[in-house]
Amino acid sequence: MKVIVLGAGVVGTATAWYLRQAGHEVTVLERQPGPAQETSFANGCQISVSHAEPWANPATLVKVLRALGREDAPLLFRLRADPQQWRWCLQFVRECRPARVAANLRRIVAIAEYSRQSLQALRADTGIEYDSLARGILHFYTDQREFDKSCHAAAAMRALGCARMPVSADEVVRIEPALAAVRAKLVGGDYTASDESGDVFKFTVQLARLGGAAGIVFRYNSTVTRLLADGGRVNGVEIIDGEGRHQVLRADACVIALGSFSAGLLAPLGIRLMIYPGKGYSATYPVIDAGAAPTVSLTDDGHKLVLSRLGGRLRVAGTCELNGYSRALNPVRCEAITRRVRELFPAACDYSAPTYWAGLRPLTPSNVPYIGPTRYPNLYLNTGHGTLGWTMACGSGRAIAELVSGRQLPPWGQV
Repeated sequence: MKVIVLGAGVVGTATAWYLRQAGHEVTVLERQPGPAQETSFANGCQISVSHAEPWANPATLVKVLRALGREDAPLLFRLRADPQQWRWCLQFVRECRPARVAANLRRIVAIAEYSRQSLQALRADTGIEYDSLARGILHFYTDQREFDKSCHAAAAMRALGCARMPVSADEVVRIEPALAAVRAKLVGGDYTASDESGDVFKFTVQLARLGGAAGIVFRYNSTVTRLLADGGRVNGVEIIDGEGRHQVLRADACVIALGSFSAGLLAPLGIRLMIYPGKGYSATYPVIDAGAAPTVSLTDDGHKLVLSRLGGRLRVAGTCELNGYSRALNPVRCEAITRRVRELFPAACDYSAPTYWAGLRPLTPSNVPYIGPTRYPNLYLNTGHGTLGWTMACGSGRAIAELVSGRQLPPWGQV
């Protein structure tokens, strides 16, 4: 079959890879000049299966209310004259009910675990390199109440098969000695040895290169303007190419992997996706003292930051801003990240000229992505992964390839 994949982020590129491995003729359309130039460019780099709890839970609602008016708050919400934002927020509140939280958690963990296994198999088969580290993820706490709550979350994860274990403050420092300087502030943590980290940008670029060598056609600088449908099927994709020319491309099937921009493209076809962008920030610092910088991927619960060592760099990412589609950097939020990292690891990095970045995470109210078919039998969704695009990319891409090939979705079923 001829298949067009819209989007060359980590999700779209992984989808194209698995489709090609299944024998399909694949073209990828991307408006940027290369792969992974937007949301997949500079995220937190964690493969965080065991720390993938849905954001939609009662505790998050409380934190959002407490953070109102704080420009540097980890969770920043700005009410806009945007009906999509209002609808999204109402559904988010509904998803915070305990029964919904439990159901969403089961689905998220099942997808994430399937994806981790898929990534590990791909890595073994291809030898792809992307500064990967399989040293686990350590979540540390400086607030006793938050640590106590985390013990319940860890127990819920263990019930789903994730080996996420609470650890003492001393054990936190034993696992990651670079935290010794702040030992007095630590109250505990939880650790999962099976989780991983790695540079998602490097991975996507390398996978696109391997995919191109295997026959995938990547058309960069190609902006998708609309999908053409007739007779109950999508029969064309209209684009503007890098030279400003309008073209219509034909294929047997189409996969939407456009992240936060998926909903707008699909609305004219009557497909309503509940996706809203959550702007996340990151900062990247050159490491100047390797012994003082962490090598285990970390999550700083109090500041909602994740930290991953990428060779000679330290990537720190997190926070969430619900404020439309702008990727403009807020200096207050950027400076808050650097201030916190300097507190944790004062001698580890050169903090004089950090590289700041912001990307739009495609958030669904439940944190469960859209993976599967639509009302059009040849149109498929692989979008809405939120903060877990890197965690879920290989699994969701592999699942779509199975579906397009006429087989069933994996055991976790259609999402």
